[in-house]
Amino acid sequence: MSVSQGAHDPASAEEEAAIAGTGLLPRIAGRFGKTLFSLFVTLFGLLLVTFAIARLVPLDPALAVVGPRATQAQYEAARKEMGLDQPIPVQFVNYLSDVVRGDFGRSNLTSRPVIDDVRDAFPATLELATLATLLGVLLGVPAGVVSAVNQGRWPDHVLRVVGLLGYSMPVFWLGLIALLIFYGQLGWVGGPGQLDVSYELSYELDVTAYTGSILIDSALSGAWDVFANALTHIALPVFVLGYFSLAYISRMTRSFMLEQLGQEYVTAARVKGVPEGRVIWVHALGNAMVPLITVIALSYAALLEGSVLTETVFAWPGLGLYITQALFAADLNAVLGGTVVIGVAFIVLNLLSDLLYTVVDPRAR
Repeated sequence: MSVSQGAHDPASAEEEAAIAGTGLLPRIAGRFGKTLFSLFVTLFGLLLVTFAIARLVPLDPALAVVGPRATQAQYEAARKEMGLDQPIPVQFVNYLSDVVRGDFGRSNLTSRPVIDDVRDAFPATLELATLATLLGVLLGVPAGVVSAVNQGRWPDHVLRVVGLLGYSMPVFWLGLIALLIFYGQLGWVGGPGQLDVSYELSYELDVTAYTGSILIDSALSGAWDVFANALTHIALPVFVLGYFSLAYISRMTRSFMLEQLGQEYVTAARVKGVPEGRVIWVHALGNAMVPLITVIALSYAALLEGSVLTETVFAWPGLGLYITQALFAADLNAVLGGTVVIGVAFIVLNLLSDLLYTVVDPRAR
């Protein structure tokens, strides 16, 4: 008996699903391979740029090591030891080899290996940027949704002005004003630094450095008095950085939501009687989250590399403050080492956002 063209064969449907499933994994693997190749190319470009900066800036690493009163023989010996007497291509190959091994040289400012300084400073920056990003996401995404839903009405105008102020005010000015009001006048928060002086000894004695994050380590060690004091100190820099993150994320969320609210599937859902809250917060926001993931990742990376002024104002011992102090001390190894680490963090976050984008959006596979 012949089978009509309109009939559906369960066996063939299973075969089609199997073929589709087997084709999905190679597509994801291929996209991952392309992303990984792009990562290596970007990383190579980053190292090339940092090496070029090290050779173009009017700073002599050998002179910074031996000092201005060194003899010519001492100066030449330092240049030879640092490999500065070799041709530029050879120096670049040596630089790549050192970076791959995690060797950024020795800091003239601290007399320690740069990688050790970075390992001590980076957790403070990571802690600050992570909390600021969480604040920006938790407040910025709902603000952007509310602004889009009320387009042209007073909530939209108010939220857009708040976001505009976040873009307009210099971070160092906002940090200084916040310190003056909330710490100097009202006394609601802790001052510059991670802890009050009276708690520093308790931190050294009672807290085990598991991660380098003062909040996590004090909580894991059960030193809740240190945790509470650290929380009062980190609150203000997190607010300052989080405000800028909020301004960017809310603006992009509003733009993505306006695009989604104009789509036909939203109109169809409303016609079918789907509750307005579900249409907005589930259907529209769910689709807007696909490009928003990249925005959040870029915002997080920007806070990691852009917290220099905030850390300087609040004397926060992170990587930004470390690079700033090294720059003023003409410590080129420390500056380049910190720059490479931040650049690598930026690249890794881009890679993760790209992979997450592939998982969330089937069209990207």
